[in-house]
Amino acid sequence: MEKLKGALVVGFLRLFALLPWRAVQAVGAAIGWLMWKLPNSSREVASINLRKCFPELDEAQHQRLLRQSLMDIGRAFTESACAWIWPAQKTLGLVREVEGIEVLQEALASGQGVVGITSHLGNWEVLNHFYCNQCKPIIFFRPPKLKAVDDLLRQQRVQMGNRVAPSTKEGILSVIKEVRKGGAVGIPADPEPSLSSGVFVPFLGTEALTSKFVAGMLSGGKARGVFLHALRLPDGSGFKVILEAAPEEMYSTDTATAVAAMSTVIARYVRAYPSQYMWTMKRFKKRPSGEAKWY
Repeated sequence: MEKLKGALVVGFLRLFALLPWRAVQAVGAAIGWLMWKLPNSSREVASINLRKCFPELDEAQHQRLLRQSLMDIGRAFTESACAWIWPAQKTLGLVREVEGIEVLQEALASGQGVVGITSHLGNWEVLNHFYCNQCKPIIFFRPPKLKAVDDLLRQQRVQMGNRVAPSTKEGILSVIKEVRKGGAVGIPADPEPSLSSGVFVPFLGTEALTSKFVAGMLSGGKARGVFLHALRLPDGSGFKVILEAAPEEMYSTDTATAVAAMSTVIARYVRAYPSQYMWTMKRFKKRPSGEAKWY
């Protein structure tokens, strides 16, 4: 049964990748609209997250943002199908604008390890190809449950000559070793970690359990941190990649200070592009002691 599910998913991904780019966007938006219109758990999770993080919105504003967010999530899915199937250079052609590339160039020229920090905002699969075209990092990721999809992603995510590391003990060690020897890595910093691997810090006005992984690698200036995001352009023609140096507080040896600084930067980007965040992710599943669960 798992093989059949995997084959079907990969088949649909390949079909999406055959469409013209405008159709890819339209189909993705339609999938997201259906997610908004029909009762489903993803809509409920997104609605809860948005109400908690943007309590100032009235009901009409909330529904508009929820609808647009789910449509953008649908777009991210069909866009990612293209990034997984197309040759990497074709995907790179979708990057229309780049802001702050000198930040990454300076970090790479420093001789220190470089930690590329991103989040589930915009399209991280397009960003993967862009980042790997600039250097040859190890990309840290959580493997999907279906083996066929995992096999596809492991193959497609290394088209630029880079490597990937799953979120296992071995993968974590390979990322740490790469940074220590002066190499580059890429890490999505917003998936919720285990309680022992994270610390609660503010994120969009609420407490969120956030990984200490990046903070540990940057602590005391042992490596350079660079934020990277690929944001969807308003006209749907492609993406703008924005790069930003990690703030000084992220190099603090105090873990809570460093993690809070990282969370502040990510939250700023999410507030600037709220519909492009993956609100269907159970980002706030674990709560501080004594607080009721959200989901």
